[in-house]
Amino acid sequence: MDQAPGSPQDPQGPGDQGPQDARSLPTCYRHPDRETGIRCTRCERPICPECRVDAPVGFQCPDCVRSGSGTGHPATAAQPRTLAGGKIAADPRLVTKVLIGINLAAFLVQMSVGDRFTDSFDLFGQAWLSGEMQGVAEGQWYRLLTAMFLHGSYIHIMFNMLSLWWIGGPLEAALGRARYLALYFVSGLAGSALTYLLAAPNEPSLGASGAIFGLFGATAVLMRRLNYDMRPVIALLVINLIFTFGWSNIAWQAHIGGLVGGVVIGYAMVHAPRERRALIQYGVCALVMVAVVATTLVRTVQLT
Repeated sequence: MDQAPGSPQDPQGPGDQGPQDARSLPTCYRHPDRETGIRCTRCERPICPECRVDAPVGFQCPDCVRSGSGTGHPATAAQPRTLAGGKIAADPRLVTKVLIGINLAAFLVQMSVGDRFTDSFDLFGQAWLSGEMQGVAEGQWYRLLTAMFLHGSYIHIMFNMLSLWWIGGPLEAALGRARYLALYFVSGLAGSALTYLLAAPNEPSLGASGAIFGLFGATAVLMRRLNYDMRPVIALLVINLIFTFGWSNIAWQAHIGGLVGGVVIGYAMVHAPRERRALIQYGVCALVMVAVVATTLVRTVQLT
């Protein structure tokens, strides 16, 4: 990536910079896309708020802290963090790979066992099944979760898993594993709850689409936060929404519920202030879960 004028790699000296250079801030030496007015008091490299470590006087960069600068901070204070505050992992797509593996394993069981397995774990409100009344309204709340890992056809799972790989991998790297997992599951449950609320009680629903639409929403928020070109993700989202409302047998409720949940949680993930970041991020996830539980209770009361 090209260095911004005024960065440490700029061969020009202070006296050679023009008027445009004088107005430009240097960029963080670890995040070249972020301008900053903060410098390490030891090596004088520019550092962004994500990288700075408090020192007795001013701030120091993670490299100087690791080399033993006497800040008194533990070694973990210098660990590099993602934009959302998560730890940077050696394999930034590990959770996405595991989620894809779980979905594929569940689909193989579906193909091997047949409808008996699918009917036991897909999502529906209330219906006669195997001679008894079953469904979420009958206390089978686990269906809100298990339906997120089932699929109805080879095309269905192929489309969802490709979307999970393309969208989920970069988002996992940007958020960190724990925050990414929270986003995935809470968005998926938000989609399941809205489906339970609005769909016919005997209409079955299954698929990872609610969680994946949550990833779409969070990706849009992240790209806006980084001032990236929004047109590709908006175009992709519009295409998916056209399929959502244009094709039959698609649970549009799951898509909309997951999308709204993903936008809300994604905004908290990337905009929370550094001082109370984890509290706000996981607090918003908890609030969305409260909405999921409340929606489920309301629908259950309606059906029983």
